[in-house]
Amino acid sequence: MTSTTDTHRKTIGYILWIFGFTGSHRFYYGKPLIGTIYFFTFGLLGIGWIIDLFLIPHMDRQADLRFTTGPIDYSVAWLLLTFLGIFGIHRMYMNKWFTGVLYLLTGGLLGFGYLYDFWTLNDQITIINRLH
Repeated sequence: MTSTTDTHRKTIGYILWIFGFTGSHRFYYGKPLIGTIYFFTFGLLGIGWIIDLFLIPHMDRQADLRFTTGPIDYSVAWLLLTFLGIFGIHRMYMNKWFTGVLYLLTGGLLGFGYLYDFWTLNDQITIINRLH
């Protein structure tokens, strides 16, 4: 993809970076493996978290090149997942009403669905956006 579209926002990246010791900004920018490592090591004991303060613009450019724009806004979906994901609000936003209600009734399928969405949300949104 040669054209750059703004699929992810630096401001959201920095907001999630505040919680970066959990890896949330890494998940947001489509780096779930490193996000998981950050989650279990508290941002590589805070060192990786501090370094990421300067890497966010680069991660933002990479995400803009990798993911597809469309009717579902990545930033909105990620904020909903991060702060209300256990209730399935992000799934309802993506018009996945059945699983959204299922998450609401089961605590994000006991947290496992919530974790699954941290790993796959960018790809889920890209698929939906490419269909429209």
